[in-house]
Amino acid sequence: MDTQNLFNLAAGAAIGIGGWFARQLWDSVQMLRKDVHAIEIDLPKSYVMKDDLDKRMAHIEEMFQRIYDKLDGKADK
Repeated sequence: MDTQNLFNLAAGAAIGIGGWFARQLWDSVQMLRKDVHAIEIDLPKSYVMKDDLDKRMAHIEEMFQRIYDKLDGKADK
């Protein structure tokens, strides 16, 4: 075999390995995109939005304040 054939064989093998590696990366990225999309869809079902939580906490704090006010009124008597 002459030098050109060896070079062509080595370059072809390197390109083939690089192509296989690139394909594996591409498939992995596509699977990650699907997983992230599934999480984006399921996330609102599993967790409360911050605005809703703030509204609930404000309501609870208001109720506690009324309870504390009543207890202070009872303690004064």
